[in-house]
Amino acid sequence: MPSSRIPGRRFLHSPGPTPIPDAVLHAMAVQPMDLADPRVDATIAACESGLRALLHTREAHVFMYAANGHGGWESVVENVAAPGETVLVCGTGHFSESWAVQTEAVGRHVVRTPWREGEPIDLAALEEALRADKAHAIQAVFAVHTDTASSITSPIAPIRRALDAAGHPALLVVDVVASLAAAPFHMDELGVDVAVGASQKGLMCPPGLAFVAANARAFAVAQGKKVPRFYWDWVRRRHDVSYMKFCGTPPLNLLFGLQAALGLIADEGLPAIWARHAQVAAAVHAAVEGWREGGALGFLARDPATRSHSVTTVSVPPGTDVEALRSVARERYQVAIAGGLGPMAGRAFRIGHLGDCNPAMILGALAGVEAALLTQGIPIGAGGVQRAVRALAATRR
Repeated sequence: MPSSRIPGRRFLHSPGPTPIPDAVLHAMAVQPMDLADPRVDATIAACESGLRALLHTREAHVFMYAANGHGGWESVVENVAAPGETVLVCGTGHFSESWAVQTEAVGRHVVRTPWREGEPIDLAALEEALRADKAHAIQAVFAVHTDTASSITSPIAPIRRALDAAGHPALLVVDVVASLAAAPFHMDELGVDVAVGASQKGLMCPPGLAFVAANARAFAVAQGKKVPRFYWDWVRRRHDVSYMKFCGTPPLNLLFGLQAALGLIADEGLPAIWARHAQVAAAVHAAVEGWREGGALGFLARDPATRSHSVTTVSVPPGTDVEALRSVARERYQVAIAGGLGPMAGRAFRIGHLGDCNPAMILGALAGVEAALLTQGIPIGAGGVQRAVRALAATRR
């Protein structure tokens, strides 16, 4: 009988989950310990301090959850706005809308700013909404730093300036799920009150851990919201006893992995990590520039300055079978890429290039994607991979 074994490794280039380094896998492959073991508190403390360093915050308190990013979102909602109160969600595409829908589902009112396809957050619309809120009903402004579906990174500093210019007291809450450890983010310097993230992207860990960093102002707001909540409650979780920090047994093996990943990040250094992500992203962007000369493909992000260092969304012509393209890339060429989400479903595919990724890996992925495009008869310009090679060769780190 023919073997079902696949030689080598399948390249994982979705924007999450991302490849997990061996050191992280090995750290997780140990027996957990009883909760009185002092290593439990040491591991949790290392994860908390490592996340604060990664977020560039001195004062924010870190809360970790056995959850995905949607759990992180819900913890934010439950602590910054009471049922019936209002938050503003800045339009960035699929993930801002998902956050808005989830917020409405738990009884909050949502004001949305519109998203224009291919564009970052509409700052003019945000400023107008803040000026219109004379009664300061808006409790918080939610912004997705990098929307994984659109692959667009929106600047955060202008949002803080807009809040300050309007004299508006709303908290600034930023989703850094797809940007943290891939692009610069300085929580305190940006005036961000709450940052929310997850483990399965730039942090190079399996899915299953969400985290929130809340500064003193945000924590005071949470203390003042006398609403029913338990698992997500920041006030309840701010505790010295390890299991109280997790509302029960901590997800120890996930924490072991996170501690190892944070150690790898510290060893490489954030400036080097940001430069590596910029280098790899430039290679992907160069390849797509070449492919789109065939007249079929294009960037969803119109402005090159907004194209993220984490993921690239590539638009395809109407009638293209994106799932067939993904299947050929995955099964024949061993490169797993993502499809379009939300309004881009069936209209795009996405190449993830964040986390534990280096130039050789991205060249292999791009070659596999190019082969799949040719196999599927999608018109592409010649030399996309060669452009990526030249982009890498031209980059000095």
